[in-house]
Amino acid sequence: MKALITGATGFVGSHLVDKLLEKNYEVYCLKRKTSSTKWLDGKNIKYVEGDLFSNEALENCIKDMDYVFHIAGVVKAKTKQGFIHGNYDSTKNLLEITERANPNIKKFIFVSSLAAVGPAKTEVPVDENTVPAPITTYGETKLKAEEAVYSYKDKFPISIIRPPAVFGPRDSEILIYFKTFAGGLNSVIGFDTKYLSLVYVEDLADGIILAAEKEIANSQKYFLCFDKAYNWNEIGDLTSKILGKKAFKIRLPHSVIYSVGYLAELFSTFSSKPATLNIEKCKDITQLRWICSNEKAKKELGFKPKFTLEESFKKTIDWYKEMKWI
Repeated sequence: MKALITGATGFVGSHLVDKLLEKNYEVYCLKRKTSSTKWLDGKNIKYVEGDLFSNEALENCIKDMDYVFHIAGVVKAKTKQGFIHGNYDSTKNLLEITERANPNIKKFIFVSSLAAVGPAKTEVPVDENTVPAPITTYGETKLKAEEAVYSYKDKFPISIIRPPAVFGPRDSEILIYFKTFAGGLNSVIGFDTKYLSLVYVEDLADGIILAAEKEIANSQKYFLCFDKAYNWNEIGDLTSKILGKKAFKIRLPHSVIYSVGYLAELFSTFSSKPATLNIEKCKDITQLRWICSNEKAKKELGFKPKFTLEESFKKTIDWYKEMKWI
């Protein structure tokens, strides 16, 4: 089997590469000239030089593929147009190329986000029947991309995956939490009890492949996550246990978070790069429940997390230590 992966040089994409290689897939990775290949070096893969708008290179590759795994996307941008271009326009272009070059492809798999649906409004987790109500531009453009993918379901098989917060080796986002905790500080946002669903990156990669290979997943959307959601007290206790140290807990009021986000966004106007913490990100991280249900994925795909949260955290932290990241 031949598979093209967009976003292969990134966190999730590189783990998907590993899983596909284990299954003896012939793996092709879309790569820009400026992309680091540190997670892919030495592996039996083929590179496709270009980006999501390198039409000729994409057509030449996709015409021979059995699967397209579209992982690449934009998680931060200075403008709304940046999100539209990176999440919607790029996806639409890839769909058009796939239809043109290989309408008989086995499947096109799009990795979206829980952000496309938005946070749960009650204690009941969102599921595949929940009416989407994204609260950020990122979420809105991911949903728009989902709609584009779904519009092709009668032209070739498609599946959509919506992961919540993803963690694991190679990730540099949730690393910040573990690194701060290892330094003796446990920063908690707000004074309410916030819950979130999580997925370990290896489980996510396995679930993505299940959706690709199973016919029942055609034209379907799935949330992939642990069976239960966790609050930050539970996460903090688990982190403390694995690191073997306690951290001083400091609660940051939402007003402080928004003030920092406002200033970061203001200063980013003088930079070529977007702010990591902007007003929309503040809106995101102050929500009460980013929770979703994996029941459909378990029932239809046979999805099941291989590791407990504690085991997954330990594997992640051990890797960070090995790499001297913490």
